[in-house]
Amino acid sequence: MKGTLIVLAFFAAGCMAGLAGIMPFDPREGNATTYILYALMLMVGISIGSNPDLKRILKGVTPGLLLLPVASIAGTLLLTAAVSLMMKGWGLTDCLAVGSGMGYYSLSSILISQYKEASIGAQLAAELGTVALLANIFRELFTLVSAPVLARKFGPFAPIASAGATAMDVCLPVILKNTGDRMLPAAVISGVISDFSVPLLVPLFCSL
Repeated sequence: MKGTLIVLAFFAAGCMAGLAGIMPFDPREGNATTYILYALMLMVGISIGSNPDLKRILKGVTPGLLLLPVASIAGTLLLTAAVSLMMKGWGLTDCLAVGSGMGYYSLSSILISQYKEASIGAQLAAELGTVALLANIFRELFTLVSAPVLARKFGPFAPIASAGATAMDVCLPVILKNTGDRMLPAAVISGVISDFSVPLLVPLFCSL
């Protein structure tokens, strides 16, 4: 929770700095967002590779376990498609690009802002990127708050599916607290696969 609030605080500070002209930034000039994207992908790899439980997690992987992230991703996209019917101003593929963030708000927002700029312009691309940031932050916050209820009402896999990509890091402690350490392999594998789906699905829906 604290980490998410810090992210929101930095986001708000950035918006205010941009509006006040303190740190003017034109996304059409330079490749700053590209370098930030590369840095984010590097950090994802480092966080996965440095996990001390990686070997134990890999040993606990079964073919059936891989159905969890697949179901989580498919369910996210289906619900996003349903919600898009009630959205005004944004099309189905725009909404699917936002939903494809899978809770990874920092990466998805940058990808959307970068890939949609050519088709809808810098301003609208930034707006959609902001929507992605907030939507995926809310997904993480929902999981952190609702994990006990989800685990009790729908079973131990529910909070993992709800967390998406954050099941492997931010939401992992609260998931394990409410489901037990036995769910560690499922949470990490689901988080990793959801994580890797983001740079594949977001550009795909942005290009449609």
